[in-house]
Amino acid sequence: MTLGVGILGTGNVSTEHINAYMRNPHTEIVALCNRTREGAEKRAALLNLSCDIYTDLDAFLRDDRIQLISICTPNDLHAEHTIAAAQAGKHVLIEKPVALNLDDLRAMDVAVRNAGVRSLVSFVLRRNPLLRILRRQIEDDAIGEIFMAEVDYWHSTPRATPEHWTSKKTSAGSVFLMGGCHAVDAARFLVDAEIVEVSAYATRGKGRPHFDYDPTTLALVRFASGAIGKISACMECEMPYAFNIVLMGHKGTLWDNRIWSHKLAGQTGFATLPTITPSSGDVTHHPFQQEVDDFVDGILSNRPVPPDLADAVKTHEVVLAIDRSAETGKPVSVQ
Repeated sequence: MTLGVGILGTGNVSTEHINAYMRNPHTEIVALCNRTREGAEKRAALLNLSCDIYTDLDAFLRDDRIQLISICTPNDLHAEHTIAAAQAGKHVLIEKPVALNLDDLRAMDVAVRNAGVRSLVSFVLRRNPLLRILRRQIEDDAIGEIFMAEVDYWHSTPRATPEHWTSKKTSAGSVFLMGGCHAVDAARFLVDAEIVEVSAYATRGKGRPHFDYDPTTLALVRFASGAIGKISACMECEMPYAFNIVLMGHKGTLWDNRIWSHKLAGQTGFATLPTITPSSGDVTHHPFQQEVDDFVDGILSNRPVPPDLADAVKTHEVVLAIDRSAETGKPVSVQ
């Protein structure tokens, strides 16, 4: 069986979705939909893709050939487009963040559940080899019960204009919605416990004046398991991209791709886990192919593929709590 695919939004990240679908033997891209025809035609030509092009969303959603839609539009449109696609009976692969506020988050969750369609949220780092290896080490009791975790998303973004959508709070949301949500999702995935309370602070340096929101935020968090953690996001740092992970357990420690474990007798220093790390902020470095392949297989075999929207809602609830805490200067319980 071949699934017909539609790509909604033809910005930079759509390239990775398109390439992954073009390499999957069970999918065919039948249409692109973009605000401007010129933008969609440019993306199609760049990738040597021949398909229909829409600028009318309703007509795109009425195309019966399309069974699966990748939503690659700007952040503030994800909720509206997800709801519309689900109500049209399309399976949805949603770029993060899925929503910028709790009301939209809840409405999306209801729409997808009521429509009975499959969903996957593009927290693509869950499929990074390092995170998979760390999760296996934790499940194998290499470090025991985790009592402290740290995850950082530090991404030196290009200096954009104040008019660009990523510069505006109304369209981008916040530094945690833009990219720090990856760190929150990784913390939930690795600690395997929900975050129940956050206390956050935000600031800004002098190097990125185009942001109309604080591009640096740090949160202290408490997990339901009793563990504590620190999660930070920065989009104004002057350094290469870094995604730092530290997990401390009562039998050992995982520090990025290094391990100190009670299972490694005679250790005199950290041992290195040979694996690919999320060491590049370039989306071409991320495992989109595995994400798309997993989702397509899940649709064809009628099974959920994590992180689906219901799972991702929990990550976004934490992110929105972090933003509220940073704004109010008070601890916030996660709803």
